[in-house]
Amino acid sequence: MIFTLPHLYVLAGLVLACVAAMTAADRRHPRRLGSALFWGFYALVFLAGDLLPPAWIGAGVIAMAVIAGLHRVAAGPVEHPSTAEYVERARRLGSTLFLPALAIPAVAMIAILATTKGKLGGVQLLDAGNPTLAAIGMSSVVALALACWLARETPAQGVREARRLVDAMGWALVLPQMLAMLGLVFSDAGVGKAVAWLATHYIAMDVRFVAVAVYAIGMALFTVIMGNGFAAFPVMTGGVGVPVLVGVFHINPAAMAAIGMFSGYCGTLMTPMAANFNIVPAALLELPDKNAVIRAQWPTAMGILAFNILLLYFLLPRP
Repeated sequence: MIFTLPHLYVLAGLVLACVAAMTAADRRHPRRLGSALFWGFYALVFLAGDLLPPAWIGAGVIAMAVIAGLHRVAAGPVEHPSTAEYVERARRLGSTLFLPALAIPAVAMIAILATTKGKLGGVQLLDAGNPTLAAIGMSSVVALALACWLARETPAQGVREARRLVDAMGWALVLPQMLAMLGLVFSDAGVGKAVAWLATHYIAMDVRFVAVAVYAIGMALFTVIMGNGFAAFPVMTGGVGVPVLVGVFHINPAAMAAIGMFSGYCGTLMTPMAANFNIVPAALLELPDKNAVIRAQWPTAMGILAFNILLLYFLLPRP
């Protein structure tokens, strides 16, 4: 059997569909109908996204935005084990608790290194177009099986835990997918060209250090605005990176792209728009300050951004 991305989409859709069904059946849930519809629409995107007309999927995404905007997505009641149960499980599992999490990168790496474009001994095992993503999906299934074996639980308990985590993250779970698509929309809309025009007309881009600083800081700022480095990358790379740093100053494109993305990640550390990285952890840890994670990260982000600017500058070929 070949493990492909559609298989991964179906698995994700089935989990979300179970979350929607469990939420709809939970009469104690404070936002039962809204939350069930939200996760049901999201499950539909994964299960039938390539079968339904694009307009229908677009209408579903708009409906999700309306439901979230009206604050109809909320966490349901959670029954936590007692302290004694926590202590007993910790004693029984010990350090083996980390094995399922470690199995995901380990199995994925083994699958990638053992195959060539998803083939092993002439047999196609992984999606030829996206073997890395397929390997990560396959390793997640292996990790779930390992977790069930170690904890002596069934996959049904895994679905229940998935619902608890999905409830805790709320609508922010959708943000990475939405923001990544936003970058493509911005690129197709010509935002990169507009940025290039503004930069070349109002900033001295013929000065090497200024060009580097505009690219790196622009990556961080656009990420702060859009919440995702993948959304900022096509805008700043198309507007400044390729035409100026590569076209004028002849920097290595691979170095420019890698350091540019790293600069974008600096913006991720400083924005509430990256809710899945910064706001959700504060909520899961029940911190009194929802911006506590950002406050702890911004000095590191600023230091790395300054280092990236210097690194890009010294990597530019000298005339």
